Amino acid sequence: MLQQLALLKGFELDGLDPAGPEFIHLQIECAKLAFADREKFYGDPNFTEIPIATLLSDAYNDERRKLISEKASLDFVPGSVEGFGSVVKLRRQEGHREAVGAMGAGEPTVGRFGEVRGDTVHFDIIDQAGNMISATPSGGWLQSSPVIPELGFCLGSRAQMFWLEENHPAALAPGKRPRTTLSPTMALRDGEPYLAWGSPGGDQQDQWTTQFFLRHVHAKLNLQEAIDAPAWHSEHFPISFWPRTARPGVLVVENRVPKASVDNLKSRGHIVETGPDWSEGRLTAASKVGRRRRAAANPRGMQGYAAGR
Repeated sequence: MLQQLALLKGFELDGLDPAGPEFIHLQIECAKLAFADREKFYGDPNFTEIPIATLLSDAYNDERRKLISEKASLDFVPGSVEGFGSVVKLRRQEGHREAVGAMGAGEPTVGRFGEVRGDTVHFDIIDQAGNMISATPSGGWLQSSPVIPELGFCLGSRAQMFWLEENHPAALAPGKRPRTTLSPTMALRDGEPYLAWGSPGGDQQDQWTTQFFLRHVHAKLNLQEAIDAPAWHSEHFPISFWPRTARPGVLVVENRVPKASVDNLKSRGHIVETGPDWSEGRLTAASKVGRRRRAAANPRGMQGYAAGR
């Protein structure tokens, strides 16, 4: 998310329609670059040095931003930081790209009507004293974590995110933590804790939370409006779970995204797929403004709620 914001900082977003083609295009193209860097650089910092200062720097993102044009990119383009990162190998399979060296069997997701066998959850809480927490508990899905026959036990859900390629920042190793999609998020305003937000959703988490933040900050939507607004996600990059498939150029939008926006995005080269009206996002959010507390929750799936007392 921070890499997306570092890239988006170079564009004038104030006043853009948050369901308009320019807003969607810029967020998606920045996401493609940020997630490409995730594949190349991210891992357990106790085992591998991660060039996070460079990845978030103005100089690095000024150069990366030059890759963004009016047209949708169909390429997978990790950045280059001298002395860091591995070569990300992709191969074509059945019309899409797939990254090799993966393990695992995927993450369950909540159906749009709330049906689920087990899923990530998220909550944001601000108490009377102003203490704030954002958390995304996850895991324990035996049905989605394959058993290793020789060992007699299943992989942890997040162990699916390890790579089996030596020298990769996210390569499997004893005592090493896997990379994760979990992204509980907090923001300060004028140096004070202001906002806590997040979402379940695997690789969609950092896409949905970024969209929410942009709608709140640049489109001036309140928390509930920013959650309720039409949403979308890219499937351009390899997913974090087996079989690490990627669908270059594919953009999945809710049917509530205006047809004019969809047509414009298609003309830019995005491969747009349309889902049901309320199918994207599982967000909750809470903010603190002086003595006031505000909260909002996603109506999709009818599982989230906001409450105050």
